[in-house]
Formats: sequence, structure tokens, C-alpha cells
Amino acid sequence: MTISMYGIKNCSTVKKARIWLEDRGVAYTFHDYKTAGADESLLRRFVKEHGWEALLNRAGTTFRNLPEADRENIDEEKAIALMLANPSIIKRPVLDLGKKTLVGFKSEVYEAAVSATRA
Repeated sequence: MTISMYGIKNCSTVKKARIWLEDRGVAYTFHDYKTAGADESLLRRFVKEHGWEALLNRAGTTFRNLPEADRENIDEEKAIALMLANPSIIKRPVLDLGKKTLVGFKSEVYEAAVSATRA
């Protein structure tokens, strides 16, 4: 099974997650939204599993700098369109373990999830 991480290389949370995986010898592929963009079908899969609210990073500069009209009356389709157009507003990292994904990074959550995939 291939583990994939989606995020932005320079994001501090992504850096922590990558170091965590590397320190434990966990092989993974990395997809950088800045260089490769976001894939709509994959994003829809993440939204189906976690809900668009969990994936839309409203706290970041990119979201705050969007026009007010873009930041208002957000529903699932609008959120997906915004994330596709501005991948920096996708909460990161997203770790794809095949049968499930994790959004964000918490070492204890990674530990449980990665251990379960190795069992």
C-alpha cells in the first residue's frame, strides 16, 4: 500500500508531518499543491469523507484575502470550487492511507492510523 501526503512543501504543519513519517521509516509520496495543483476527484473524495468544512482552511491568509463575495454563503460546491482555484486554502496535510484519510497533523492520530495500516 502506498501512503500519499497532500499539502504545500513550505507549510510548517506539513513539515512536522513529513518529519514524523520519515523518523518512523514510513514511505510515502508527496503531492505539492503549489506545483501540481489539486485534483477534483481526489478533493471530492476527501470532502465526502470529512466534509468540506473540515477541509476549507478559513484561518489562512489566502482565504482572508479572497473577495468578500467568495467568502460568503459557502456551500459544498462553492467550497470545492474555491479549493480547486486556490489550493492553499485546503487544510493540510491530508494523509491518504488508502482506506481512510487524515486531515491536519496530530502525532497521536498519525501513530494510531499508521500502526493500523502496518498491522
